[in-house]
Amino acid sequence: MRYLALFILSFLFWLLLTFDLSPINLAVGAVAALITSLLFGKYFYERVYKFLQPQRYFWFLIYIIILIWECIKANFDVAYRVLHPAMPIKPGIVKIKLELQSEFARAMLANSITMTPGTITVDIVGDDLFVHWIYVSSEDPEQYSRKITGRFEKYIKKTFE
Repeated sequence: MRYLALFILSFLFWLLLTFDLSPINLAVGAVAALITSLLFGKYFYERVYKFLQPQRYFWFLIYIIILIWECIKANFDVAYRVLHPAMPIKPGIVKIKLELQSEFARAMLANSITMTPGTITVDIVGDDLFVHWIYVSSEDPEQYSRKITGRFEKYIKKTFE
Protein backbone atom coordinates (compact mmCIF):
# COMPACT_ATOMS: atom_id res chain seq x y z
CA MET A 1 0.00 0.00 0.00
CA ARG A 2 2.84 2.39 0.78
CA TYR A 3 4.31 1.88 -2.71
CA LEU A 4 0.99 2.84 -4.27
CA ALA A 5 0.66 5.93 -2.07
CA LEU A 6 4.19 7.04 -2.94
CA PHE A 7 3.49 6.45 -6.63
CA ILE A 8 0.36 8.59 -6.51
CA LEU A 9 2.06 11.40 -4.57
CA SER A 10 5.10 11.34 -6.85
CA PHE A 11 2.92 11.42 -9.96
CA LEU A 12 0.84 14.31 -8.60
CA PHE A 13 4.03 16.17 -7.70
CA TRP A 14 5.29 15.61 -11.26
CA LEU A 15 2.07 17.03 -12.66
CA LEU A 16 2.30 20.06 -10.40
CA LEU A 17 5.89 20.68 -11.45
CA THR A 18 5.34 20.32 -15.18
CA PHE A 19 1.74 21.57 -15.40
CA ASP A 20 1.36 19.70 -18.68
CA LEU A 21 -1.23 17.01 -19.47
CA SER A 22 0.16 15.88 -22.81
CA PRO A 23 0.38 12.09 -23.30
CA ILE A 24 4.20 12.09 -23.40
CA ASN A 25 4.41 14.09 -20.17
CA LEU A 26 1.94 11.75 -18.46
CA ALA A 27 3.99 8.74 -19.58
CA VAL A 28 7.29 10.24 -18.41
CA GLY A 29 5.71 11.24 -15.10
CA ALA A 30 4.30 7.75 -14.59
CA VAL A 31 7.70 6.16 -15.26
CA ALA A 32 9.46 8.63 -12.95
CA ALA A 33 6.87 8.01 -10.21
CA LEU A 34 7.18 4.25 -10.67
CA ILE A 35 10.97 4.34 -10.35
CA THR A 36 10.70 6.60 -7.32
CA SER A 37 8.18 4.36 -5.59
CA LEU A 38 10.20 1.21 -6.31
CA LEU A 39 13.43 2.73 -5.00
CA PHE A 40 12.09 4.61 -1.99
CA GLY A 41 8.80 2.92 -1.14
CA LYS A 42 10.23 0.94 1.76
CA TYR A 43 11.22 4.22 3.48
CA PHE A 44 7.80 5.79 3.09
CA TYR A 45 5.04 6.00 5.70
CA GLU A 46 4.09 2.81 7.49
CA ARG A 47 0.49 3.91 8.09
CA VAL A 48 -0.52 5.15 4.66
CA TYR A 49 -4.22 5.29 5.52
CA LYS A 50 -3.50 8.70 7.06
CA PHE A 51 -3.39 10.15 3.54
CA LEU A 52 -7.07 9.32 3.16
CA GLN A 53 -8.16 11.51 6.08
CA PRO A 54 -9.26 14.91 4.70
CA GLN A 55 -8.96 16.73 8.03
CA ARG A 56 -5.18 16.24 7.84
CA TYR A 57 -5.08 18.30 4.65
CA PHE A 58 -6.96 21.10 6.39
CA TRP A 59 -4.52 21.11 9.31
CA PHE A 60 -1.59 20.99 6.89
CA LEU A 61 -2.91 24.11 5.15
CA ILE A 62 -3.24 25.87 8.52
CA TYR A 63 0.29 24.75 9.39
CA ILE A 64 1.69 26.20 6.13
CA ILE A 65 -0.03 29.53 6.78
CA ILE A 66 1.35 29.67 10.32
CA LEU A 67 4.83 28.69 9.12
CA ILE A 68 4.82 31.51 6.56
CA TRP A 69 3.56 34.00 9.14
CA GLU A 70 6.19 32.95 11.70
CA CYS A 71 8.94 33.21 9.08
CA ILE A 72 7.83 36.75 8.20
CA LYS A 73 7.78 37.78 11.86
CA ALA A 74 11.18 36.19 12.50
CA ASN A 75 12.67 37.92 9.45
CA PHE A 76 11.66 41.30 10.83
CA ASP A 77 12.99 40.35 14.28
CA VAL A 78 16.38 39.30 12.90
CA ALA A 79 16.56 42.38 10.67
CA TYR A 80 15.88 44.57 13.73
CA ARG A 81 18.67 42.85 15.65
CA VAL A 82 21.11 43.24 12.76
CA LEU A 83 20.29 46.89 12.09
CA HIS A 84 20.08 47.99 15.74
CA PRO A 85 23.27 49.84 16.80
CA ALA A 86 23.65 47.81 20.00
CA MET A 87 22.79 44.52 18.19
CA PRO A 88 20.64 43.09 21.01
CA ILE A 89 21.39 39.38 20.87
CA LYS A 90 21.63 36.79 23.63
CA PRO A 91 22.42 33.54 21.80
CA GLY A 92 22.21 30.16 23.38
CA ILE A 93 21.22 26.54 22.93
CA VAL A 94 17.97 25.52 24.56
CA LYS A 95 16.67 22.02 25.24
CA ILE A 96 13.03 21.40 24.38
CA LYS A 97 11.01 18.35 25.40
CA LEU A 98 9.09 16.96 22.40
CA GLU A 99 5.53 15.69 22.53
CA LEU A 100 5.67 14.32 18.97
CA GLN A 101 6.20 10.57 18.64
CA SER A 102 6.76 9.85 14.96
CA GLU A 103 10.17 10.45 13.41
CA PHE A 104 8.63 12.22 10.43
CA ALA A 105 6.71 14.65 12.63
CA ARG A 106 9.87 15.38 14.63
CA ALA A 107 11.80 16.02 11.42
CA MET A 108 9.04 18.37 10.21
CA LEU A 109 9.21 20.29 13.49
CA ALA A 110 13.01 20.48 13.39
CA ASN A 111 12.95 21.71 9.80
CA SER A 112 10.23 24.27 10.57
CA ILE A 113 12.31 25.66 13.41
CA THR A 114 15.41 25.79 11.22
CA MET A 115 13.53 27.56 8.42
CA THR A 116 12.49 30.28 10.85
CA PRO A 117 15.24 32.94 10.96
CA GLY A 118 16.95 33.25 14.32
CA THR A 119 16.66 29.58 15.24
CA ILE A 120 18.52 26.48 14.10
CA THR A 121 17.82 22.93 15.20
CA VAL A 122 21.11 21.45 16.33
CA ASP A 123 20.13 17.89 17.29
CA ILE A 124 17.34 15.56 18.30
CA VAL A 125 18.29 13.20 21.12
CA GLY A 126 15.53 10.91 22.31
CA ASP A 127 12.59 13.13 23.25
CA ASP A 128 14.72 16.28 23.40
CA LEU A 129 15.28 18.85 20.70
CA PHE A 130 18.30 21.15 20.94
CA VAL A 131 17.83 24.54 19.28
CA HIS A 132 20.28 27.41 18.87
CA TRP A 133 18.34 30.60 19.38
CA ILE A 134 19.56 34.11 18.56
CA TYR A 135 17.84 35.66 21.58
CA VAL A 136 17.11 33.42 24.55
CA SER A 137 14.48 35.56 26.24
CA SER A 138 13.74 33.29 29.18
CA GLU A 139 15.43 30.77 31.44
CA ASP A 140 12.15 28.92 32.01
CA PRO A 141 12.03 25.78 29.81
CA GLU A 142 8.22 25.89 29.66
CA GLN A 143 8.19 29.46 28.38
CA TYR A 144 10.91 29.14 25.71
CA SER A 145 9.52 25.77 24.57
CA ARG A 146 6.17 27.42 24.00
CA LYS A 147 7.82 30.30 22.11
CA ILE A 148 9.79 28.02 19.79
CA THR A 149 7.66 24.90 19.23
CA GLY A 150 4.20 25.85 20.47
CA ARG A 151 3.32 27.57 17.24
CA PHE A 152 4.17 24.53 15.10
CA GLU A 153 3.91 21.42 17.24
CA LYS A 154 0.13 21.19 17.64
CA TYR A 155 -0.50 21.53 13.90
CA ILE A 156 2.24 19.07 13.00
CA LYS A 157 0.73 16.63 15.50
CA LYS A 158 -2.73 16.98 13.94
CA THR A 159 -1.29 16.54 10.46
CA PHE A 160 1.42 13.89 10.74
CA GLU A 161 0.57 11.76 13.77
